[in-house]
Amino acid sequence: MIDVQRLRILRAVAEHGSFNKAAGSLRLTPSAVSQHIASLERSLGHPVALRSTRGVTLTEPGRLLVEAAETISAELDQVRHEIDRLTAQRPRLTVATFTSGGRRLLPAALARFVAAHPDVELTVREAEPEAAVPLVRSGGADLALTYHFDGPLPLQAGLAWTPLMDDPLWLVLPREHRLAGRGSLGLAELAADRWVIGCLKTEAFLRRYAGLAGFDLRVAASTTDYFFAQTLVAAGVGVALIPHVSLAPEASLAVVRVEPPRPARHIGVVTPRRRRPDPYAEALTEALAAAVTG
Repeated sequence: MIDVQRLRILRAVAEHGSFNKAAGSLRLTPSAVSQHIASLERSLGHPVALRSTRGVTLTEPGRLLVEAAETISAELDQVRHEIDRLTAQRPRLTVATFTSGGRRLLPAALARFVAAHPDVELTVREAEPEAAVPLVRSGGADLALTYHFDGPLPLQAGLAWTPLMDDPLWLVLPREHRLAGRGSLGLAELAADRWVIGCLKTEAFLRRYAGLAGFDLRVAASTTDYFFAQTLVAAGVGVALIPHVSLAPEASLAVVRVEPPRPARHIGVVTPRRRRPDPYAEALTEALAAAVTG
C-alpha cells in the first residue's frame, strides 16, 4: 500500500526540485525526506526521483504518483470542508464568481435561492476562473460561477462543469466613430484603431486575430474591468471588445455585432464531483439556470 504521507513528501520534492528545499517546506530534515522517498520506491518497486547536480527530476512513475497525490489532497480538502459543513450549526454555501457574472447573473439567482433557503449562511468570493476553479477543488468554495473562451474547459479530475449560456463578444465604439452605424463589422476593419482592453483573455484573443489578419494591435488602455473599459471608450480613448453580459450601453456608445467567426465566452458552474452532491450547490445552480433563461 502506498503511504499518503510519502506521497505528500514526493509532491513537495516535485514542487521544489530539491530534497533540501522540500525538507524546509515540510519542516523535516533532508535525511528524513530522503528516507521517505527511498521507502516509497521500495514499496512501489520502481525509482520515483533521480538526483543530479541540477537538482531532482521525477521518473515517469514519480510523475504519475504526484498527479495522484494532487487528486488525493484535493479530495481530502473537500472531505474536510464537507465535515465542517455538516457539523456547523447553520448550513453554509460559499460561491466564487467572476466580476461581471456577479454583477449581472448572480443577484437574481441569489434572491431566488435565499427565498427558498433562508437558513443557509452564504459567502460570495470574487475570483476569475484561474483562481475560482482551484478554490472549488480545494474546498474553499462549494461552486464557482465561471467561464472559458472557445476551446475545451481545462478541468481537473474530481470537478464537474454545468453549462449555463454562451456569451458572445460585441464591438463597442464611441457613438461618433466612423463605423458606428454599421450592423456588423469584421475586426480587421478596425486595424487602424486603438483598443481599450477590458480583460487579459480578450487581449490574447485580439492579438491572435491581429496576427492572423496581418495587422499590429494598438493598445491605448488595458484594464481588468469591462465596465471601466466602456467608460474609456465613451471618452474617446479607443474601441473595445466586450462580452454581452458585461455590456453597459449608454447614449455615447455604439454596440456592433462581430462578423463570423464570432468570439464568445462560455459561462457555467464548476462543482465538485461527489457521490452525494451538495443539495445547496445544486439548488443555486438551478437558480442560476433559471436566472439565465428568465
